[in-house]
Amino acid sequence: MRTLIICIDRDNDLGEKAGIVSPIIGRAANLDAAIKLGSADPEDSDTNTIFGGINLYDELIAEKNDVEIISIAGDKKVGITADKKISEQLDKILEQLKPQRAILVSDGAEDESVLPIIQSRIKVDSVRRVIVKQHENLESTYYIIKQAFNDPKISHTFFMPIGLAFMIYAISLYAGYPEVAVIAITGAIGIYMLFRGTGLDDALSDLYASMMNSLNGAKITFVMYLAAIILSLIGTTQGLIELWNYYNQGIWSGMLILLMGYVNASIWWYVTAGILISAGKIVDIRLNNEEIGKHWAHPFFIMAAGILFWAGSTYILVISEALNSYPVMENGRQFLLSTVLGAIVIATIGARLSIKSHKAT
Repeated sequence: MRTLIICIDRDNDLGEKAGIVSPIIGRAANLDAAIKLGSADPEDSDTNTIFGGINLYDELIAEKNDVEIISIAGDKKVGITADKKISEQLDKILEQLKPQRAILVSDGAEDESVLPIIQSRIKVDSVRRVIVKQHENLESTYYIIKQAFNDPKISHTFFMPIGLAFMIYAISLYAGYPEVAVIAITGAIGIYMLFRGTGLDDALSDLYASMMNSLNGAKITFVMYLAAIILSLIGTTQGLIELWNYYNQGIWSGMLILLMGYVNASIWWYVTAGILISAGKIVDIRLNNEEIGKHWAHPFFIMAAGILFWAGSTYILVISEALNSYPVMENGRQFLLSTVLGAIVIATIGARLSIKSHKAT
């Protein structure tokens, strides 16, 4: 009954620092990988993870157990991208080696976050955490803290809100309104935490990476991205202006009406931006003589979603008397039903085109 020792490197230090492609299978290959990573960065904890896995492998082999050791790396972005790569590699290894049980070796909680992914595929008997021993004195503590702050993942999360708070406080003092500082700081840090907590920072990073890839690859998508950003800014501005008008005129009975006013005024700008990006991708795929497939459906789905948001916000604004009448039709239910049916028809057309394109190839 084969036991698989799995060493996890979720942020892909093996690839980024040592140029090693995972998965790494076998004691000799893992020992070579640990030496290369240790030579590239002697302070990287993933080196100790692999050595810890090798030590455990030797112990189990000495006890006459049927065991194999592997190392799997994710991605420097961590998050969903890293977990997807880990799960794909793990599936291939399990199909190749066919083990019955596993032992996870990691250097901390971040790597152990993939434990549910592993447990969904194989029985995990044990989790071993490899921690480097440090002298318990002030110098060592200072060194550990210094090294942690040099890590971009920690420093960006820790220093950003503190720096933002100090900057806002300094501006408030200079402007002569220190009493506003607490409100401004609380609001800014709250927005920052929501921004990080909802994953918008990852989305913006992915957008930036996609734009750079489009620019470096001389793709039309880069121009479409720029146009989409400009249109989104215009839509956001127009939506905020409409929201402010409703608020000042007193034509509202709660936050919902203000939100619907924003959506109603800005939605078509966002829809146009989304369609431009989708169209740019389709053009690039066509120029590269690749299969368009499901990409045909994207602009149609974006249009259908825009119709639904526009119709729903219009209906709510009219029944709340924030708007005078429905566009085109007099009856609200007829207007809502017609737009929903229209959105379904458009989405169906996109789905059909996608299916036909896939079958044709």
